[in-house]
Amino acid sequence: MPTLSIGPGKCFPLGATLFDGGVNFSLYSKHATRIELLLFNHIDDAQPAQVIALDPRRNRTYHYWHVFVHGLAGGQVYGFRADGPFDLTKGHRFDAQKVLLDPYGFAVAVPPNYDRKLARRPGDNTATAMKSVVWDRRLYHWEDDAPLRQPFSATVIYEMHLKGFTAHPNSGVSPEKRGTYAGLIEKIPYLQDLGVTAVELLPVFQFDAQDCPENLVNYWGYAPASFFAPHAAYSSRTDLLGPIYEFRDMVKALHRAGIEVILDVVYNHTTEGMEAGPTLCFRGLANTTYYILEKDKARYADYSGTGNTLNANHPIVRRMILDSLRYWVQDMHVDGFRFDLASILSRDETGHPVENAPILWDIESDPVLAGTKLIAEAWDAGGLYQVGSFIGDSWKEWNGLFRDDVRGFLRAENGMVKRFGARLFGSPDLYGHEEREPEQSINFVTCHDGYTLNDLVSYEQKHNEANGEANRDGANDNRSWNCGVEGPSTDPAVEELRRRQIKNFLAINLLALGTPMLLMGDEVRRTQTGNNNAYCQDNEIGWFDWSLVEKHAALHRFVKRLIAHRLHLATGRRSDDMTLNEILHSARIEWHGTRLGQPDFKDDSHTLAVTAQDIKGKIRYHMMFNAYWEPLGFELPTLGGPDEPVPWRRWIDTALDSPEDICEWKEAPVITGSWYLVSKRSTVVLVAVT
Repeated sequence: MPTLSIGPGKCFPLGATLFDGGVNFSLYSKHATRIELLLFNHIDDAQPAQVIALDPRRNRTYHYWHVFVHGLAGGQVYGFRADGPFDLTKGHRFDAQKVLLDPYGFAVAVPPNYDRKLARRPGDNTATAMKSVVWDRRLYHWEDDAPLRQPFSATVIYEMHLKGFTAHPNSGVSPEKRGTYAGLIEKIPYLQDLGVTAVELLPVFQFDAQDCPENLVNYWGYAPASFFAPHAAYSSRTDLLGPIYEFRDMVKALHRAGIEVILDVVYNHTTEGMEAGPTLCFRGLANTTYYILEKDKARYADYSGTGNTLNANHPIVRRMILDSLRYWVQDMHVDGFRFDLASILSRDETGHPVENAPILWDIESDPVLAGTKLIAEAWDAGGLYQVGSFIGDSWKEWNGLFRDDVRGFLRAENGMVKRFGARLFGSPDLYGHEEREPEQSINFVTCHDGYTLNDLVSYEQKHNEANGEANRDGANDNRSWNCGVEGPSTDPAVEELRRRQIKNFLAINLLALGTPMLLMGDEVRRTQTGNNNAYCQDNEIGWFDWSLVEKHAALHRFVKRLIAHRLHLATGRRSDDMTLNEILHSARIEWHGTRLGQPDFKDDSHTLAVTAQDIKGKIRYHMMFNAYWEPLGFELPTLGGPDEPVPWRRWIDTALDSPEDICEWKEAPVITGSWYLVSKRSTVVLVAVT
């Protein structure tokens, strides 16, 4: 590399910014005594091609170190070294031998011989360290693409692992594109056909796949090394900037298909882990700034369950989080974010929860993020649980009680009917006091963390032996029921009951007031063979098996019809421009048991019926839920007058085989008589349209 001309640079913007003539570098490090900018010709070079020492008199403004390097262009590989005190009594962990990522780096290069262990040990790790890459943010043609801004009332979320969706050899995706952003593009027709309106991607920020037990791999990606760079291993391209462009191509293609992109983001911890963890970036630049430390500053506070906790309400970290969110919206066109362990963001710099956390209000009130979907996982590993009380007006919440109470009702636990009724109609016990839209509740019965839907009805005990922790990991309380046999069964009666229970779960989730979220593959009974914590299973346990689409075509059809009706497409009356959510939100509701007007909320009851009529009086639903282990007759409301009776039509009956289990409205059979026999453990929905 030829000798480069060096200028003092500016402290803003942070990161590596291309200007005409060169690149400005800037980063924050309050207690560093020396900063070096390292320039590399290749990502696995044993030594940098050039080392630029920053003069604290010329290249430092306040706590920001900066330099301008003339002649550099996009694609330049770089990193930093930071020297300073190693004083655990004050929380300082500087290591001048470690190559550090740029906290604002837009791309990360991972050498083939990357070694997390060397970043934990004393000594030089230059050849095996992750490094940052300069990128010109101006170089991409978005055409007319922009975030879609679909309302939550017209949203059906599909939670998926980006790699796992197309990694299986039977995915039909080109071999070189399996498990990549480009591979997802090839499967967009499947998502369109299913009818979902948004994909929620498990973490796609650059993470450390080696952040896991020995001989395993961090598959889920909840181990961020960067908050700006897309994960390089998810790109089918070999050039260092390929992940950025391929991610953008994916977003643009999904938007053209009418599908939003929601990112599962981890702003609660980093992959640097606990005290013995690696020095990759934040720890080596400003440990006391980026992390919450215990009173003994040699130790990290751990409210994330991963060894450390990001100090989200420190002004520097607040700015980084907000800049990251703005970047993914403005530069990468994503439509929303699901915040992993979001309650951590309400903790102050000592770890105590505060009522009005600055970072949450920053996000809530930021004009760049206005209209962006904000979804909170409103709890953390430190015991903070804020479902129903999360801050602000824009935030929606993963409703863990919806999951638990629907599971409890369908496996016939006592005392669940009243709770189930609340979950069915937007959880007013949680959200009614806030006078907010019912879509605040993100309704789900399964997610990446726990059983798949197939396994929920097939296993009562977790089977995580493949994780190498003697089956100690993963939740023990899953509210699952195996329908009489643990694991796969060839008994036709057991299989029929499992199919029925799966359809019950799906029907309830997609009929309930709120915003539904489905887990990847539940529509075709994807299994993890009883593993309820597949975070380290980058194999067929964690991948989508595409042979299931044909094997369980009847269930796939059932889900498609449910989604279509939820979005009000199945009635053929799109001129009404109302979704099922909007209809139910303003509907007149009547509660029943097996007898009209007599809901049974006793402890040993397992049945509920409800009639919902839209405000125009044109559409009526009568929903009957029988979680009892015997068939029961339900009394039906009479519609119309004696001279012009309005018939009920059977739209859904989960006890019936396909295609009778869900019908097109115009083809649905008319129900005569004043009673309907609901089979054991079944859901029935009748409709009447005038």
